[in-house]
Amino acid sequence: MTSTTEDAPSGPTAPGAGAPGRTGLRALLRGSAGIAVAMGVMNVATYAFQMISARLLGPADYGALAPLMALLMVVAVLQLGLQATGARRISADPDHVAQIEGVVLAVTYRAALGLGALMLVLSPVVMVVLRLDSVLPAVLLALSAVPLTVMGGQAGILQGERRWLPLGMVYLGMGVPRVLVGTLCLLVSPTETAAMLGVMIAMFVPAVIGYVALRRPREAGSHSEAHTRRPVAREAVTASLALLAFFVLSNADIVVARNVLDDHDAGLYAAGLILTKAVLFLPQFVVVVAFPSMSTVEERRLALLRSLGLVAALGVVATLGAWLLSGLAMVFVGGQEYADVQSRLWLFAVVGTLLAMLQLLVYSVLARRGTRSAYLVWLAVLVLVAAAAATASLSALVLVVIAVDATLFTALLVLSLHRLRDPA
Repeated sequence: MTSTTEDAPSGPTAPGAGAPGRTGLRALLRGSAGIAVAMGVMNVATYAFQMISARLLGPADYGALAPLMALLMVVAVLQLGLQATGARRISADPDHVAQIEGVVLAVTYRAALGLGALMLVLSPVVMVVLRLDSVLPAVLLALSAVPLTVMGGQAGILQGERRWLPLGMVYLGMGVPRVLVGTLCLLVSPTETAAMLGVMIAMFVPAVIGYVALRRPREAGSHSEAHTRRPVAREAVTASLALLAFFVLSNADIVVARNVLDDHDAGLYAAGLILTKAVLFLPQFVVVVAFPSMSTVEERRLALLRSLGLVAALGVVATLGAWLLSGLAMVFVGGQEYADVQSRLWLFAVVGTLLAMLQLLVYSVLARRGTRSAYLVWLAVLVLVAAAAATASLSALVLVVIAVDATLFTALLVLSLHRLRDPA
């Protein structure tokens, strides 16, 4: 058996535990609690980039950038699938960590190049569907997909080995360079092309951090047919498809908005979605903390209900805040240039709350290794696109999204509780 590193606990230690003498910030970063901090910084930086972009671009141009960023989130499901595959396999079979690392990285590099090439070929289609003025932003998005996917495989290996410090640095590399480089590009040229150039450059930072963290040589170790390229790739695809359904659902409305609303209203809708994403990202720590319990037969029903209650409570607070303090909320979604959406910000907070609870339900399905519930999410995507395409106003579109998300949430919750009624 190959030893992981000094960062990885050799047994079932408490999260965040470290060697004697590790105190303060060093102990926090080396412990699993550091991941929560790093993810928080990453989400804040991502949100800050959206807020800065909305202010520097204005409604029309930001209405073009928002669907590009939404599409990048959908493309990122392959990264998440690779990360889940690497982490699960290394955690479950540490005797073959060297083999798993090599195979996961090989599959990751092939997947990254394949996805980048596919997105490059589809860039003219992206330009037409998103009504872009040039194909260049779509090309930059395709290039961004390569380091983004590579980072997924690297993060999965680090997560499986419980190397929390370098994994936290990867997450920080995902967020901080984006807001710094992206803002610099926007200051030079306030266009969606400049914004995507900044995003593309920033995407290489976490991939470089992951490469440095994994560059040390490995002992060959023993070989297992269970960890060859084909089963690893198949598992990554299965996990990615399950997550793809949710990400398509949570980002389809902005694409529809670009096609059914005029440029001004589409920009207002995109600004409202900044608040939606903030409410969606706010309780991500709940998913991280609850996922292990939701994977345990005896605990998963109670863990799911408690987590849903916490996410719902956070959503109610955010919605009330958006309603009672709408003027303050406008500061964070673009300023007075987007004042026409102020009275409807609380509706976007409702959408974010529903998506956060749906995300928790989807991860609950993954925790119990279920797959059929994903079909309901795909059905909801079709209903959402068909119903939203018939709308002609911003208010009507957001109400359709709320209705579809609420119906899907009810259906998944009933199905999950039915499946979890018997602990066995």
